[in-house]
This record gives sequence, structure tokens and C-alpha cells, in this order.
Amino acid sequence: MSTPTRITHLVGHTSWQGRAERTSEVFNPATGEVTGALDLASAQLVDEVVAHAKSAAQDWGNTSLAKRVRVLFAFRQLLEERKGEIAKVITAEHGKTYEDAVAEISRGQEVVEFACGIPHLVKGGFSENVSTNIDAYSILQPLGVVGIISPFNFPAMVPLWFVPLAVATGNAVVIKPSEKDPTAVNLIADLWREAGLPDGVMNVVHGDKEAVDALLDNTDVKAISFVGSTPIARHVYERGVASGKRVQALGGAKNHMLVLPDADLDLAADAAVSAGYGAAGERCMAISVVLATESIADDLVAKIVERTHTLRTGDGMGESDMGPLVTGAHLAKVTGYVEAGVASGAELVIDGRKGAADLGPGFFLEPTLFDKVTSDMSIYTDEIFGPVLCVVRVPSYDEGLALINDNPYGNGTTIFTNDGGAARRFQHEVEVGMVGINVPIPTPMSYYSFGGWKNSLFGDTHAHGIEGVHFFTRTKAVTQRWLDPSHGGLNLGFPQND
Repeated sequence: MSTPTRITHLVGHTSWQGRAERTSEVFNPATGEVTGALDLASAQLVDEVVAHAKSAAQDWGNTSLAKRVRVLFAFRQLLEERKGEIAKVITAEHGKTYEDAVAEISRGQEVVEFACGIPHLVKGGFSENVSTNIDAYSILQPLGVVGIISPFNFPAMVPLWFVPLAVATGNAVVIKPSEKDPTAVNLIADLWREAGLPDGVMNVVHGDKEAVDALLDNTDVKAISFVGSTPIARHVYERGVASGKRVQALGGAKNHMLVLPDADLDLAADAAVSAGYGAAGERCMAISVVLATESIADDLVAKIVERTHTLRTGDGMGESDMGPLVTGAHLAKVTGYVEAGVASGAELVIDGRKGAADLGPGFFLEPTLFDKVTSDMSIYTDEIFGPVLCVVRVPSYDEGLALINDNPYGNGTTIFTNDGGAARRFQHEVEVGMVGINVPIPTPMSYYSFGGWKNSLFGDTHAHGIEGVHFFTRTKAVTQRWLDPSHGGLNLGFPQND
């Protein structure tokens, strides 16, 4: 067995040279081998990195938009050239298939390309004569230092949702990636260096709760973006807001697919399999519950079974449709839910535990399917975050809608039907943030709205009138009153409005 590679923090362009008091193991989930030793940051180190970012933020915030955009375009080109290299690292540390990893980076690249057009998006505004002889200007300015806490399931895409926009709008970034698969963020940070981003504008700290809390408590960090589980999202939101930060914290999900009697069952079955088992179910937008109306439930389950049996599970770098789960601990958690489902009386149609041992020493669970699940079972109520698909039989549209709306999560949902009236009704009546019609996962292009309702989101995904896109800027309202034009002067105070 090879010696694990040290993975450490990036203080600007420089790898941290200190000695970590605590470390964490990084695994190859396809083999179970320990491949990395990750340095975990102390609160003191986080504060030091934030201070370094703060010193860089002022100059970068005063850098012209033209120069910032040149860096964005250079970064976009480097990301395109190194996409395959980063995807291999994602597969080696997360376990998802190589093709899925490439697609993840491509979705993140959409935001990079969007950020390249930032001069048009941060022009501010001007209104003439808002009151008698008074004009109003709105100026967008950087916040300074912003923090990003990203999840294990999309180690490249989620950072790429946030960092390009934060950088483009003149902020310095401190990002704490998941300790389960940290290397992709380090590689991406190195691309920013090559693209010409000044030292200290992009920083990486690795760690656990201690590092997270240090970012939340540090008053020089003006905003936090988080993606992860609901309990931690709530913690991030409450603690961050308490220290005066802007916080958006995206939490967990329990996404439902409602299939009506008139639906194309082949299309619905394809969607259930791809959305339920893609990336081993480790997606916040995964479909984990299929609400099948009684008249078509038997046929739909049969079609799902037929398709599930064709899936190949194995090393994501091989000829596989689905890879392993991210860690042994997570595998044990998901397997525990399978056992709980059996104990609670759900019908285990496909048992993904049976063939897992034949796949090697990695963290494997093959696709698992439950039928006749009820709403009081833990496999229904909890976010499993694994390749476990549950079928709940419902009498009609109304009962299916009620289950979706009663669920404490509200990330995404979808309906399969050929009835345009039912589809339109569903769009208006369902209490979920993102709604799909005959599509498996209702996730838009990354620079459009992304954000759930209820326990799937804490904070606000609106930023200066553009939903779901976070510019990390503050609006400075400036009211100006023209005096006698012959004086050529401006009153920069706040005169009484007429």
C-alpha cells in the first residue's frame, strides 16, 4: 500500500507549511484504500487565512472590471483544458463515474462563463427626479471576504457555482471543501493562480466543524454560502446570522416523482432509474420517492425493475453506470436504512446488498428498490443519500400532492403526465422550490434559480433582483441633489425630500 499523500491548505498561492495537530483520512471509495492525509485547520489558522484574504480583498475590489474579466476568461480556458484531470481526481475521491464527474465540471463551467459577463450585470442604476430635483444612484460594491462551505457530493460544481461570481464582483474567497474529497478544490485554486488571480484572492482551508465555526464567527467574513445537510444548514444559518453575516444555506431534500395514470410509463421508469441511482443517489436533487397512482403502480414497478437490472456497479473509472458510496461510514448508514425498511414492512423488490461483496473491498451498494412504502417509515421520512428508491402507492393526484406538500423538505419535485391541465395545476399547487414536468431532475442551468423551500433552504437565494445567482456585493445608495449649475458642485449630504 502506498503512503497517503499529504493534502493541505492554500494560503493564497502558497501551500501551508505548518504542522497540523489533527488530520483526516481520504479514501478511494472503489478500493477502500487510504490515499490521502488531510490537514485539518484550527480556528487560529482559519483566522490567519481570513486576514490574508482581507489584505488582498481591498486591492482586488479596486481592480477594474476589465482586468477581472481577463482573469475569468483565462480561468475558463484552463478549466476546459484540465477538465479531465480534475474529473479523475473526483472519481478517485468521491466514487462517481468519470463521465458524471466531467459533466459536473461542465455544469460548473456554465457559471464561469456567466461570470465572464459580469460588467453588464453590476452596472448599478440611476433614477432621475425621484423627488423634486433629486436623482438617485445605486452602486454595487464588493463585500470584502466571503466564505464558502461546499459538500462532498459535488466537489467541483458547487465551488464553481460561487467562486467565479465572488471573484468577478471583486471579493476575496475563503473556501472550506468537504474533508471527504478535498483535492479537486486545490486543483481548481491552482487554475486561478495560473489565470492571473492575485495572491490571497482565492484561499482554501480544509477542516471539520472547528474550521466551519471559525469562518462563521470571524467578523471579517461578510457572507457565507453553504450546501449540505439540513441540520448543518440550520446551524450555519443561525450562527452566521448571529455574527452579522449574509447567509444562504442549502440543506437536504426528499424529492418526489408523481406518476399519473396517463403518463408515458417507459419515460417515467427511465427517469426514476436515472434520477434515483445516478451518482449512487448522492445528489440533493435525486428522486428518492416515486408516488405511483394505484392503477399503473404494478406496471411502473415492473419497468423500473427491468431497467435497474441492466445497471452496472463498479469502479467509476471502469465500464460502470454507478460507482461506490463516498466512505465506509456512509455505506454503513445507507445499509442501515435498507435494514430499517425491511424491518418496517416495506417490500424489498431489489436488494442491493446481495451483490455488493462481489465488487471488491470498496464501499459498494448496488441499486435498491422498495415498494409499498408508507409515510411513517424512516426510508420515507429521512434523506438517505444513497441508491435506495422507494415506491409509495397513492389513490390519485390529490393524495400524491398532499404527501409532497406535507413533507418538511421542498427542494425539487416532478410530475409525469400527458395532461397539460394536471401539469399546470401541479405547478401552482405544489409547495416545492423547483418543479419538473416529465423531466427526472428539475435543475435549471446553473445561473438560473436554484434553491428549495422549507427545510431545504435557510436564508435567501435572491441577490439584487437575480434569483439564485450570488454576486456577493452590497448596494450603496447615493442620493444626489444638483445645485445651481453655475457652481458645478454636488451636495453629498442627505437633503430633505420635497
